[in-house]
Amino acid sequence: MEQKNVVIIGNGMVGHKFCEKLATKSTSFRLIVFGEEPIRAYDRVHLSEYFNGKSAEDLSLCASDWYKNQNITLHLNDPVKEIDRINKTVHSSRGLTVNYDYLILATGSSAFVPDIPGIEKEGVFVYRTIEDLKLIRNYAASAKKGAVLGGGLLGLEAAKALMDLQLHETHVIEFAPRLMPRQIDSAGSHMLQSMLTDLGLSIHLNKGTSSIEGVDRIESLKFNDGSELSVDMLVISAGIRPRDELARLSGIDVGTRGGIMVNEYMQTSDPGIFAIGECALFDHNIYGLIAPGYEMAEVVANKICEGTDRTFNGFDMSTKLKLIGVDVASFGDPFITEPDARTIVFEDTHNGVYKRVNISSDGRYLLGGILIGDAEAFNMLLQTVNNKIILPANPADLILGARGGAQSETAGITSLPDEALICSCEGVTKATICNAVSDDGCETIDALKKCTKAGTGCGGCVPMMKDLMLHTMKLNGKYVRDVVCEHFQLSRQELYDLIKIHNLKKYEQVLDTLGKGDGCEVCKPMVSSLLASIWNDMILKKGNDTAQDSNDRFLANIQKGGTYSVVPRIPGGEITPEKLIVIGQVAKKYNLYTKITGGQRIDMFGAHLSDLPLIWEELIAEGFESGHAYGKALRTVKSCVGSTWCRFGLHDSVTFAIRIEERYRGLRAPHKFKSAVSGCIRECAEAQSKDFGIIATEKGWNLYVCGNGGSKPQHALLLATDLDGDTCIQYIDRFLMFYISTADPLTRTATWLNKMEGGIEYLRNVVVYNSLGMAAQWETEMQILANTYECEWKAAVEDPAIRKRFSHFVNAPEEKDPTVKFDEMRGQKKAADWTLV
Repeated sequence: MEQKNVVIIGNGMVGHKFCEKLATKSTSFRLIVFGEEPIRAYDRVHLSEYFNGKSAEDLSLCASDWYKNQNITLHLNDPVKEIDRINKTVHSSRGLTVNYDYLILATGSSAFVPDIPGIEKEGVFVYRTIEDLKLIRNYAASAKKGAVLGGGLLGLEAAKALMDLQLHETHVIEFAPRLMPRQIDSAGSHMLQSMLTDLGLSIHLNKGTSSIEGVDRIESLKFNDGSELSVDMLVISAGIRPRDELARLSGIDVGTRGGIMVNEYMQTSDPGIFAIGECALFDHNIYGLIAPGYEMAEVVANKICEGTDRTFNGFDMSTKLKLIGVDVASFGDPFITEPDARTIVFEDTHNGVYKRVNISSDGRYLLGGILIGDAEAFNMLLQTVNNKIILPANPADLILGARGGAQSETAGITSLPDEALICSCEGVTKATICNAVSDDGCETIDALKKCTKAGTGCGGCVPMMKDLMLHTMKLNGKYVRDVVCEHFQLSRQELYDLIKIHNLKKYEQVLDTLGKGDGCEVCKPMVSSLLASIWNDMILKKGNDTAQDSNDRFLANIQKGGTYSVVPRIPGGEITPEKLIVIGQVAKKYNLYTKITGGQRIDMFGAHLSDLPLIWEELIAEGFESGHAYGKALRTVKSCVGSTWCRFGLHDSVTFAIRIEERYRGLRAPHKFKSAVSGCIRECAEAQSKDFGIIATEKGWNLYVCGNGGSKPQHALLLATDLDGDTCIQYIDRFLMFYISTADPLTRTATWLNKMEGGIEYLRNVVVYNSLGMAAQWETEMQILANTYECEWKAAVEDPAIRKRFSHFVNAPEEKDPTVKFDEMRGQKKAADWTLV
């Protein structure tokens, strides 16, 4: 049987996906692809990674010989200029004429460029293709101030690109009164705006651009309100326009506002011509995400193969992404309000978290929501909406987490129906993933991706895929090993034990002995944390320094504007007047902003990198030590004044808090942890919101564990009651060593307990009743760590090699960073304001 010609105009992600799907379904077709760009199809979803070192080849969706192996003819850099519907041919810009039986328009969209006077000037760019990014990168090398026109998804992606190119200033100009107006509400947008501003972006809202000023190249932007902004480059990312010009020229029906009109089979007004992706207009909608484009490709491939069971019926536009390091997600109907729904909102301005869920008026179903700053629950919330899962008795648990008792994080996922869509990009269901694990032996994420294609689009479903894979393996009686990464085929707990057994003390030794390759951003900080937890060595010792997290490399948190924080330890919050005076003198001498924190310490902000050793030298001389505000370690032990001053106090909470803080100071762990001691049940120190907290009773101390504040607040659970001081510390030793040796990287104690089979009862058996027989060993190990504690900053200032790290310029170590600027606020300096309108 003679093969039919299928011509695809467009070699983007959706056009490529159509080729994949049709080639898989049938060999009865000859595929001919015309691409406008000089390179084969690449991943536009992760386009910004081009600025982080990825090449066009890295972003490519297939190997260079893929088209040949699939018997697909590919014409690059040769856009189609004309469609002859009568003779069923297309004519390319290079003079090729090709017959078609079916024609697929996958022309995508182009950047919307507003008609602004001066738009043609040098230094003005759009943000759509790799070629655009090359031009932006080259021009940015000589630019200092950049702006992006558009505060939507694409605009913020473009802003991230300019920040990655290290411009001195990056501005976002948005015509609407808020960022991302199509995805998030006003409160969520305000939270996002605040976080992006803290990261160094200047946000200008309600701004209409009237002209682009400059002689030959851009010098400034003028706005409708009469204001002006000096910039030397502009990236336009103000929306998209469907590429429907070929359809218009050939007489195919298009929408009044653009887009090629299609039916449920993606057929145009000409039944032999189909349109898919961002050029297609279905039911008055243009779908600007990759997942609906892939679904359209599946529908057309099925239709051409004479199938009629698959139709396109619209698509869920829920999204989850990370914008300049900030999680942003919306799902279902994010904007529905009363009387059609009831809304639950959680807002934490301190940690930059905003969560909103909309539930049905009867409280039974989740209808939609918005997540800013913490979108970990997105996948499960989306599944709850799509599968109409009945809500728990307290719907607030959806965003606050279950309170009281252990809860498996995979319980909700495994209870989903088999037809639940896990990967919307590729249309892969829960049943397909579980069957691939059980029937095809796919026991790694890479194997699952190759077998099912799930997780190969935006990648947002990968955590859910992993949970399903591990759950299915356990059901099949398989031993599940949660390995660290490709360089270490071991779990964190196995690494912990093997480092001790082999007496390994440097990252390179661990990699050479237990791993392979060069390591990565996952295993380097994790192994460094293990080495610090086990041996208590100075983390910047040669061999471990380059593997640290960025904050640990300079023993300080980097702050907005490029300066650093200085946070001395103040055990139990108790400080003498003399030490208060020292902090004041140091802050005044180095012009630092000071603030008393919720953890009963005094933070000092705005320190230049080169000043850090000098500041700490003075503080250490007066008896201060590092507060480890930068490390995955003990932060603070908060206390009330207890029986010393308070008429309700039952015991001396300050003395006990100091004893505890001085025992566990510097202790490195999978994540930061905090503690508190309250002198009575009135709980002024808020001990039940801490990783471990202690409350005085008439007979002694009650010990609570695994509480967390922050973005996922969870009350601590009672572990033991009426303890004397020594026994309480014994139990804390065991608890912390158990946590350090078994928790996954970056896992807070609350999450660790939630995932623990048996929950608090099992933990109580281990810690209190010594069911594992490890109590004596853990107490001995903790005592060794306490005995060998050394202040990291004291070691740093006394070591000339380490001190060399703290300079902005190698050839001028005393020079300050000239890009750091400050403003004034309430009599103190603060990081320079990024204009906020």
